[in-house]
Amino acid sequence: MKMTNTIKLTAVALTATFGLAIAAAAQDAAGAPPAAPIMPPASTKQGVTYATDIKAILDASCVKCHSGDKPKAHLKLDSLEGALKGSKDGPILKPGDSANSFVVKSVSHLTVDHDAWMPPLHNRANIAPLTPDQIGLIRAWIDQGAK
Repeated sequence: MKMTNTIKLTAVALTATFGLAIAAAAQDAAGAPPAAPIMPPASTKQGVTYATDIKAILDASCVKCHSGDKPKAHLKLDSLEGALKGSKDGPILKPGDSANSFVVKSVSHLTVDHDAWMPPLHNRANIAPLTPDQIGLIRAWIDQGAK
């Protein structure tokens, strides 16, 4: 009986060791963990305005939730005035300072609060995250005075 318990214990230990080795190999095969997101650089395009460059981005990615009579967070992005006014929590952008504007951090997925990531991951409308080029245009617009 003692021998049976010893064999069982050895089998369990070997199985656990083998399982851990397989898990470690799988993690190594997957490569390093994904890099933390970084803020894309501002576009080099000059003369960026809400009407000519930014409205189309916001219309495609934001206004489904941030327009109308009951916009989420009381933030209306369907007009320049709404974007400049901000949300129930205050301004979302600082003209001349895109790197410290909440909207840029939000669309770049750099906020600590993942609920502030816009558009939200796994949203009902299946809206994809903004591309680095789109974020770069938003940054240029803000850096150029958000006009």
